[in-house]
Amino acid sequence: MIKVLFVCLGNICRSPMAEAVFQHMVNQAGLSDKILVDSAGTGSWHVGETAHRGTLGVLSKNGIAYHGRARQFTRSDLQEFDYVLAMDAENLSDIQRAASPRAKVMLFLELAYQAQTVTLREVPDPYYDGRFEYVFGLVNKGAAALLAHIRAQHGL
Repeated sequence: MIKVLFVCLGNICRSPMAEAVFQHMVNQAGLSDKILVDSAGTGSWHVGETAHRGTLGVLSKNGIAYHGRARQFTRSDLQEFDYVLAMDAENLSDIQRAASPRAKVMLFLELAYQAQTVTLREVPDPYYDGRFEYVFGLVNKGAAALLAHIRAQHGL
């Protein structure tokens, strides 16, 4: 089982959106028995909450269900997961300071950036500006690049 974790600050906007979109792609590819998907936040203030209404709205509009609850990233995540994807450089830095990882730790958009499907390396936080549709577009491209990478690396 390949385990993938998406991480942002509060685990209510970007990382649950990435989790839901990636899970949707995994399901469509018939790989749900081979890839486990989760998300977390480096901060603790939203633990137990549902995703932000903006995230839930854009997911619903695009036919993607999400029922997760926010949780905080832990050091053990670096040993449990194969891929830990940070939404931005600040969260990446927090993750890298946590411990020596077994997981491949990187920016979520890095593979899409390398494939030239996006021009950014970081996913902006829609919590502050409400650009959930824009972030959804970036997340789709990032998730597609990640799934292609995992399929190639693991012969799926």
